[in-house]
Amino acid sequence: MMEEDALSECLKNESNQETTQFSELSALELVTLINSADMTVANAVKKELPAIAKAVERITERLQKGGRIFYVGAGTSGRLAVLDSAECPPTFGVSPTLVQAIIAGGHDAMLKAVENIEDSQEAAIEELQRRHVSDKDVVIGIAASGRTPFTVAALQYGKKLKALTVSITTRGKSMMSEIADLSIAPDVGAEVLTGSTRMKSGTAQKMILGMLSTSVMTKLGKVHKNLMVDVIASNEKLQRRAEGIVSEVCGVSHDRARTLLQMVNYHPRKAILMYELHLSVEKVDQITQQYPYHSLQQQLALFNE
Repeated sequence: MMEEDALSECLKNESNQETTQFSELSALELVTLINSADMTVANAVKKELPAIAKAVERITERLQKGGRIFYVGAGTSGRLAVLDSAECPPTFGVSPTLVQAIIAGGHDAMLKAVENIEDSQEAAIEELQRRHVSDKDVVIGIAASGRTPFTVAALQYGKKLKALTVSITTRGKSMMSEIADLSIAPDVGAEVLTGSTRMKSGTAQKMILGMLSTSVMTKLGKVHKNLMVDVIASNEKLQRRAEGIVSEVCGVSHDRARTLLQMVNYHPRKAILMYELHLSVEKVDQITQQYPYHSLQQQLALFNE
């Protein structure tokens, strides 16, 4: 009964009395209202910046000691988790296993709704067990309401293992906030379209996940100044970007940067190390493997001594 009461209260809070005439608006009025609501999201997230920064510091510590990140979510929250985790390897040159997403319903849920699975606590635990989550890792639960059984169970299991647990909710503090070691809980308010958490809540989640992953990867040394020195140059556009990075850092022409990159399979960090330290391809490979979480500056300083 208590759980039913909590759900009833949650659904009641979703009702937006300011948009009850929504279906009667013109197209311009509709998009203007949605845009006006969206503009409040950044301010709601801003209030949580100290909590987000604390999470960045604690997550970075775990990863430096060999840990991994596991995002867990259902529906829109899960899809946004998959999106952010998928962007980490090409952007920062990290292994696909470093930041993983667990979405209720698996890959099928990315393309179509499998919403009933979000009530399964066992499915979340089985996924974490299959990936051998341990006390070195980070489990980040994402849910608009903060009460999704799939995500709650993942946080409870992570806590039991002594993994670092983080909750991201978008209607303020919640059941998940009470479970997790760290809570990020902006309140974006009721959605323009009642209950459609793919809107303001989804925007807030996207912002927070982008802040977390980008900041953690920067603290892990995967960014030099504001440059993606570990970007995977998998197409022509990214190859040109890699050439621009090497050209800027080393102060050489794009032609010279291209020649350097061709020697190291278009890896900007390796090209920069090779040029600045006058080292062989084999030696820069060794450096990047031996010091995976050293910044470019740290690696240059080490071998310039």
